Amino acid sequence: MARLESPGRIPGVDLARGLAILGMYVAHLTVVTPLKWSRPETWLGVVEGRSAILFATLAGVSLGLMGSRIRMRAGGRDAARSSIMIRAVFIWALGLLLLSLDVPVFVVLPAYGLLLMIGAFMVSWSARALAITAALTATVAPFVVTMLDSGGPPERGSAAELVSDVLGWNYPFVLWLAFVAVGIIAGRLIRRGIGPTVVLLGAGVALSVLGYAALGPVGNQVIARYGADLQVGSALWALSVFRDAPHSGGVGETFGSGGFALATLAMSVLAATTPLRWLLWPVRVIGSMPLTAYTAHLLVWGIWIMVTPGVGSDIHRLHGFLALDPFWPITLGVTVGCVAWALMCGKGPMEQLVHAVSTEAEEPDGPTDGSSPVPGKARGL
Repeated sequence: MARLESPGRIPGVDLARGLAILGMYVAHLTVVTPLKWSRPETWLGVVEGRSAILFATLAGVSLGLMGSRIRMRAGGRDAARSSIMIRAVFIWALGLLLLSLDVPVFVVLPAYGLLLMIGAFMVSWSARALAITAALTATVAPFVVTMLDSGGPPERGSAAELVSDVLGWNYPFVLWLAFVAVGIIAGRLIRRGIGPTVVLLGAGVALSVLGYAALGPVGNQVIARYGADLQVGSALWALSVFRDAPHSGGVGETFGSGGFALATLAMSVLAATTPLRWLLWPVRVIGSMPLTAYTAHLLVWGIWIMVTPGVGSDIHRLHGFLALDPFWPITLGVTVGCVAWALMCGKGPMEQLVHAVSTEAEEPDGPTDGSSPVPGKARGL
């Protein structure tokens, strides 16, 4: 029974993490039509951008789940922080290794590692300090990031591209710290039971409405009307930063997708208190070893690139692979593999490796998702 559901995990957090992984699979392995809420046939486009933001938010959730004990015990604080930092460096390095495969997707792990490094110091902050940090970052950082990115992407093979890769700048930590901060708050709320989780759901919905219905349309309309004519620093440029398009880093996206992540997390936690927790068990298993599942689909793609002759440009590496319709074979294969591994061995292989190269983090008192800030670290799974 422990292999099916470890007593050291919160099923809903694993479910949310599994949904984030599957969402990135859809975004990477299929051709997704841009989302338009008025057209149901495009709703699958919800995975674009939001899956990675959910993944980053869950990093904060894991920190929040272990935060109470870290705050109360000084010795535990130092030990846990060291463990988090070691794991963060490992994930950051793994992300750079996956980048070397030249798979034409934005690899989230370098940014994820940097966010964990910073989050290791934020985990002991008060809820008020975290909320203020999240609000200020979500409001101000989009303007900073947009200005820094105004010159366009770095040239291939340049020193600027190397710096961008090292910093995981496709997911700029300057902005994405907002998701980690609210994730830490969310992790603390989830520990308190169903009532606070319902409050979290309401907050997520409210932030989504604010971002997508109020802020985003302002920036979207400015961009649609003026486009390339916008001058950095002008009033119209400032309004354009309110956009909500996926991966835009706009204020609307930050509030809207951040709220979407919180609502998805809360709904997952609530759903996992019902019999749905067993129907969705395979997704939860993926969520218990997300580092393994995430790495697997990029490795498959990278191997295809290495063994396929004539694969050169990003376009060929992308469309050539997508022409194989890889989503279902990879998704089913990874799901079966994760389920089999969980039943036979418990903790995922990448998660075991992360655990082996780092010291044991302090576990929080009471219920936990069984994970350190590293995706998938578990006790008994």
